[in-house]
Amino acid sequence: MDESIRIQRYEELPTSKHFQSFIESTNLPAVFVGCTKSWRAFSQWNPSNGGLNYLQARVGSATVEAMVSQSAPVFYGDLGSHDRVPLPFSTFIGLCKKRMLTKCKDKEEALDPCLDMENHDAECGDLSLEGVPEQIYLAQVPIMNSDREERVQLEALREDIQTPPILEGKELSSINLWMNNAQARSSTHYDPHNNLLCIVSGRKQVVLWPPSASPSLYPMPIYGEASNHSSVALENPDYSIYPRAEWSMAFAQKVVLEAGDALFIPEGWFHQVDSDDWTIAINFWWRSYIMSSMQEHMDAYYLRRILRRLIDKEMDQVLLELGMGKTRTLTQKFPNGGEADHGDDNCGKMLKGMDIKEKRLCEGNTLVELEPAAVQVLHELVSWVHNCISASQDQESHSASTSDHNLGENDECKKAVTADLNDDPVAKIIWDVKPQTLQYVFLAMAHNFPRTLEALVLHVLSPVGAEVLTRKFDEMDQQILEEDRNRFYEVFYSAFDDQSAAMNSILKGKEAFAQQAFKNVLDKFVGVNLES
Repeated sequence: MDESIRIQRYEELPTSKHFQSFIESTNLPAVFVGCTKSWRAFSQWNPSNGGLNYLQARVGSATVEAMVSQSAPVFYGDLGSHDRVPLPFSTFIGLCKKRMLTKCKDKEEALDPCLDMENHDAECGDLSLEGVPEQIYLAQVPIMNSDREERVQLEALREDIQTPPILEGKELSSINLWMNNAQARSSTHYDPHNNLLCIVSGRKQVVLWPPSASPSLYPMPIYGEASNHSSVALENPDYSIYPRAEWSMAFAQKVVLEAGDALFIPEGWFHQVDSDDWTIAINFWWRSYIMSSMQEHMDAYYLRRILRRLIDKEMDQVLLELGMGKTRTLTQKFPNGGEADHGDDNCGKMLKGMDIKEKRLCEGNTLVELEPAAVQVLHELVSWVHNCISASQDQESHSASTSDHNLGENDECKKAVTADLNDDPVAKIIWDVKPQTLQYVFLAMAHNFPRTLEALVLHVLSPVGAEVLTRKFDEMDQQILEEDRNRFYEVFYSAFDDQSAAMNSILKGKEAFAQQAFKNVLDKFVGVNLES
């Protein structure tokens, strides 16, 4: 777990200024111990201390929307997994009392005189304790809502709670009641608002993931009605369908909230909540400063900027997963050194006979002497291109056509290289070599094997290879003078009959690599798989 996003715990409530400057602005969760202990609700609502009778007297006649699900005690947020049904609040109170009475009898405990069922029998009707009570959850029942069109069902409870001082000056979107008559689990999701979850009674365990962990949680498609929910089931997740989810807990943090505690959940943070029996909580939602200050005419720009940043990170991640993150130390020597000779024998003979010192590799009389490491890389590249072309040609009509001078376009070779990014030897060869060494290798190829260099760039280089090549070019540019840089590219592109075709081939390869990264981003962060 990245320590920079570790959840903070405050034994004393900070000031609103401190909260805004050092907690909310960082978009990091925080626990505030004892935040609600001064509320009237904290002393009056506790089901173990007559709280059910108090709530019955205050709002028993109100009708609330109850969440009912066949998957209870797990409640999934998408509309297809649950129903919301109107229910007299007094009926819900009666169900809570019946369950508490049953537990007291099972444990042979003394019955609480507060659990008076006589006044509830009529309201509860034929509802039995088998099944129905376990499946009822009062989730997000409004006490206050800034949207005047939304019906506020429990407005009378507003005077029992206080807006925490840390929210001073905030324009609240809503205040809601969450109450369950049995243990309940909410599915993994994020909210589009900042959230302060306050525990009045009972206990909740909350598991949180930062937005950056979205790929391991498989968010539902962005165009769906439950786009803020994870696709991964809490019970028996299928890792064959969601393989990244198997490591999701590596990015998670758990907190346990006791009665009186509050948890700040920043917008976009995924969270999954487990609630004990008869847990009552209040939450406050408000829009973040970032979202409040965003102007609609800038949305498209921000979207493109964020997508571009995610694409760049994804490309880095792909290269890292392919093992392209270290520069190797070459220990093998070319035949002159007396050790392993591999690849095409003709290529080896050509290289073995070269006197690099006597050859002019570029204009301006620049002479380059290849070090053993550079000779090895040159040998590997030339051999691999020859072997690739040779293997893809028809053996009967082109059995003798493996020389450097008749290397032509061959789509089959290109398809073979790009079929599996995990097996891309050319890209790995280029990645592993130092920029200056690669410069010498390409100069030697341009002078001695121009057709091989042309085939490498036009027909063999994969999208990941094109990305790696241009990154090496960027490193090279930072290490040499402008005059030498211009001379290098002049010699490099002089090997091609059509220089613009070479440039376009590299650029198209880069774009293909970035396009795949874009698809990965849509799949991981937006829940959209273009392939399917």
